[in-house]
Amino acid sequence: MNSLRSLISRSALILMGGLLFFSVLVYLASEALLHRFVDGRLLALAETLAELVEHHPDILSQSGKDLARTSKVSPNENAQRELPGVLHALRVFSSDGQLIWKSPNALIQSSIPSHLLQRVLIQRTVYETIDSPDGMPARHLFIASAREGQVQYILQAETSLLHHQTALSDLILLLSLGSGTTLLVTWFGSLWLTQKVLAPIEALCTGAGTMSEADLGKRLALDSPYQEFRRLTQAVNAVLDQFQRRSEVQRNFCEIAAHEMKTPLTTLRGNLEVALLKARTTEEYHEVLLNNLEQVERLIALIRPLLTLAKFTSNKSPVRLTQLDVEPLIQELVDQLTLLADDRHIALLFESTPVPSVLGDAQWLKQALINLLDNALRYTPSGGTVTIRLQSANQEVSIAVEDTGHGIEPEHIPHLFERFYRTDWARLKDAAGTGLGLPIVKEIMEAHGGAISVTSQAGEGSVFTLRLPIPSHQARTVPASTVSQ
Repeated sequence: MNSLRSLISRSALILMGGLLFFSVLVYLASEALLHRFVDGRLLALAETLAELVEHHPDILSQSGKDLARTSKVSPNENAQRELPGVLHALRVFSSDGQLIWKSPNALIQSSIPSHLLQRVLIQRTVYETIDSPDGMPARHLFIASAREGQVQYILQAETSLLHHQTALSDLILLLSLGSGTTLLVTWFGSLWLTQKVLAPIEALCTGAGTMSEADLGKRLALDSPYQEFRRLTQAVNAVLDQFQRRSEVQRNFCEIAAHEMKTPLTTLRGNLEVALLKARTTEEYHEVLLNNLEQVERLIALIRPLLTLAKFTSNKSPVRLTQLDVEPLIQELVDQLTLLADDRHIALLFESTPVPSVLGDAQWLKQALINLLDNALRYTPSGGTVTIRLQSANQEVSIAVEDTGHGIEPEHIPHLFERFYRTDWARLKDAAGTGLGLPIVKEIMEAHGGAISVTSQAGEGSVFTLRLPIPSHQARTVPASTVSQ
């Protein structure tokens, strides 16, 4: 597995390799440009000399004086003469390669070597780099001047490469110093950056790795001047906050579930132990079995919502969202519960306005509405009214279940959606309740991307409202309401 440290090191090496490649490229390009500049200067001199000879041919008659004067110089003196670094030398040779004229600053070169003469006669223009007697390379240009297809003479332009070599040497030194300094700065900079980046991460890993379940209340602290690391620390602490809340909810859930299951199980065991103490009549055994059956039913009523909540607390949500029309679903529930409401002498009303379809799961939305309607019908006294209102507003579809029951005291409202939470009045009214109906509704709505809210006033009833988001392409204006019963 790759590490951030190795990634930074590889990036630094790639940068250094790119810098070396760039330095070599600069050197080669500079060398080529210098060669082109020298060759251009030599060509310009040779062309100027050709024009001069063409317009003033008598200049070649002075060659005898130059040659005679130069021939008196000893070979050792010739060897000591250096080609000036800032001047150029010019020579004119006959078609057979013999020297016939030279500029005053040019060294004597009696003839052109035969192999070079053949190249000049064939190619007409030849560039050569030749070592001068002082060991400094010199650049030569030979141009064959012809008239009517016959070579009359050969022009030679010569210059020292002293400045050329000096410039390249200085460039190598400059590139070496610059590249070397940059490479060192890059390498040590990558080490510094690695330390700066990895030290806070290592501190976070160490802190997180040493935490246990007993340390869930602790939070990681990182003293860093960089906002990215502060955000990382805040994100890790936010995850720890969420994990702590879930852990506490899970622990409380298990404790309360165990407590709720303990009562019916204890009753079952007590009934069985009493029944086994002595022989019983058939009627007595029948009474024990009925009592135990009630406790079993109570356990089943508790286990079913527990299994439902377990589905929503798993990593994979049981809700499958599809395009759904809410009004037919509610109307079907109203039709099914009307008989139950009539038996309890409660009016069940459905007020609806046309609303757009939503993304929902019909099975689970029906379960949420059943839980709300069951509570409303259970806690509404005879002669009361339960009203379902369907409407859309603010890019949401809202389903409100309103009853005229006992209502809920303000201190209980914040805790209504906690698991196993029940008000004292609800426990007195319905001892068989589990306190899991509203938490299940909350889980269902959150799985749909919606929410549930409640407003209530003691003695006047309660309103539970489900809100589902409308897909953006479904939003539209709806007409006036209709009422069904």
